[in-house]
Amino acid sequence: MQNINEIEELIKLISKLPGLGPKSAKRIVLRLINDRDQLIKPLANVLAQIYKNVSRCKNCGSLKSNLVGCDNCENPKKKFDKICVVEDIADQWSIENSNIYQGYFHILGGTISSAGNRKGDLLIDSLVDRVKRDKIEEVILATSATIEGQTTAYYIQESLKNSKVKITKLAQGLPVGGEIENLDDGTLISAFKNRSKLISNSS
Repeated sequence: MQNINEIEELIKLISKLPGLGPKSAKRIVLRLINDRDQLIKPLANVLAQIYKNVSRCKNCGSLKSNLVGCDNCENPKKKFDKICVVEDIADQWSIENSNIYQGYFHILGGTISSAGNRKGDLLIDSLVDRVKRDKIEEVILATSATIEGQTTAYYIQESLKNSKVKITKLAQGLPVGGEIENLDDGTLISAFKNRSKLISNSS
């Protein structure tokens, strides 16, 4: 009955993915087993390569290839004067898909007080370093409209108050409690175009 135990373990693992429960996990596992040559073998190979070669960049928080470096912050062909600060990688992908923004991203890895995160757990210190090192002119705060997101945005403002960078935030078209990854392209585009200035220490 070893194979049954393996199936049950796979169902448990898949059911831990966002939006999936035990029933959905069972359907996925059955599909994988029925199409093992077309799905299981290539999926196993890709997952093994991702585990080996993909990680989060310690500098900007984005996903990077361990073989060629980080395309977001280490690519010499990309020279921007803006950084968009988001909570997680899903937010980065949503903004990229909207095609409204051209610039660097900085992925915090969560918010202050969310899931037990402390200020030291987030990549705020590295954001301050990037602003100074890369001569950034504008930091766009694209944290969610939740209490945690706004608290994190305020802390970032305070962390950058001694710099000369302009700090802006997305327009108030964002729904209260809304998260970036759940917004449609139209709302994102409007939020970016109408972003408001918070502070500027360039005087």
